[in-house]
Amino acid sequence: MPGWLVLTIAMAAACTVVLTVVLLHQRRVAEDDDPSETPDVLDYMTMMIGVVYAIVLGLAIAGVWEARGAAEDGVRTEAQALHEVSARAEVYPPAARERIRRDIDAYVRHVVTEEWPRMADDDGLTARGTVLMARVRSDVAGHAPRSELENQAYQPMVDHIAAADDARGARARNAGATMPGVVWFGLITGAVVTVGMIFVLQIRRTGRELLLAGLFSALIAFLLFLIWYFDTPLGRGAADSAAPFLDLFPRAAGSGG
Repeated sequence: MPGWLVLTIAMAAACTVVLTVVLLHQRRVAEDDDPSETPDVLDYMTMMIGVVYAIVLGLAIAGVWEARGAAEDGVRTEAQALHEVSARAEVYPPAARERIRRDIDAYVRHVVTEEWPRMADDDGLTARGTVLMARVRSDVAGHAPRSELENQAYQPMVDHIAAADDARGARARNAGATMPGVVWFGLITGAVVTVGMIFVLQIRRTGRELLLAGLFSALIAFLLFLIWYFDTPLGRGAADSAAPFLDLFPRAAGSGG
């Protein structure tokens, strides 16, 4: 059974049970019952709706923020690993060193100029990037160490390439949205219900109350926008998320072609 159908049935069943119990209770109320002696539950319900929705908003913001932080850590790991390979290649012969650095620069340039716009459009990574990463791996693994220094640098370079490739895979998984559609349904429905309580409470047209109602609605809209903005960890704000590559490889990232 689809998840949305289970959710719909559960919500409908909860509403049906509550309304049925209320109607059955009303039939058993005595004629001399005084409703004024019963505590008004409207204020309580309004308060609970606000509290529950605030908790949901807080959890959603915390979730997308944590996902964004994890995605940015992965990008830093990828960039730093490639930078370490480029630095450790200093002990290699000039031809091998320049080939490794040239291919790393080509990969970084492709990531910044080609893959990041694709991730912003939620199109994932490119096949060209995979080929360039494989070329860097081949450059490192295909060079047989010829001295003690090269031998000491070889295994760490191989490990860094593996770490960069793993971080690239994580970047592919973080390119899309992290919030399920059912969560967005709950957030938007909750916003409508929470703001709608303003009308249930019969707001008056005084300047103070209108100002508070406007600010409250604007706050809800801002929080929803915040969740939407951070929902795609590496998509929106692409220049900021690519900062590790731009910082560690300014020449490669800034050159064209």
